[in-house]
Amino acid sequence: MFCLQGDIVLNKVAFAYPGREDSDVLRGVDLTLARGQVTALVGSSGAGKSTVTQLLCRFYDPGSGSVTVGGIDLRDGFESVDWLDAVALVGQEPKLFSGTVRENIAYGRAGRTGPDGTNAPTTEEIEAAAKAANAHEFILDLPDGYDTPVGEAGGALSGGQRQRVAIARAILKDAPVLILDEATSALDARSEAAVQSALERLMSGRTTLVIAHRLATVQSADAIAVMEKGVVVEFGSHAALSVREGGVYNALVNSQRLSFTDA
Repeated sequence: MFCLQGDIVLNKVAFAYPGREDSDVLRGVDLTLARGQVTALVGSSGAGKSTVTQLLCRFYDPGSGSVTVGGIDLRDGFESVDWLDAVALVGQEPKLFSGTVRENIAYGRAGRTGPDGTNAPTTEEIEAAAKAANAHEFILDLPDGYDTPVGEAGGALSGGQRQRVAIARAILKDAPVLILDEATSALDARSEAAVQSALERLMSGRTTLVIAHRLATVQSADAIAVMEKGVVVEFGSHAALSVREGGVYNALVNSQRLSFTDA
């Protein structure tokens, strides 16, 4: 299994999407994701947050600059399959396929060797992942439990149920790098509470990047990076950034009129 050593560092990263080379989305991003800690990435729409996610997943490589892991360039020091194995992505719209709940969770182990030396996860491992994702109880209430088909793209499940199945899959994958891209933004308050609780368990001990629009979901992050027009303009804790008069994060907090607890 891939072992993450060191921090993930974006150094002066610039990037433009293919076919739009004259319009950089990222314009020299400097960002460090400390190993084992949670870093939140916030900013207005179009600031470049999701593009950072795509580079970290290696859907694209930087146009210039570098992404390094423990000082090793991601393009040179890691096989693509190994890096894919090292990253778990939970997005706003979870990607489920037309199988059963069990098969969708088990997909987190696809092509990987588990503790027992086999690829296929056991029933106990699948159920343990579901319990950690706050999914076990609703799964048992489905017509055929874990063997219930989820429908095309998971259409037989609610949004919150789909998200918890995706989280169970990520828990089973046990990847050292976790990316949460607006993972709760499409949920109602009740579903968000259940999903957020599961995400907190999933984040524990992992190098995590959280992208969120609602700032209340990132205030407990170890560090918050604020993006604007393709660069990181502020970096620090919620407590420090929220009281910085004239700062971008301070303005975002005020615009959302959130009530934060004391840090």
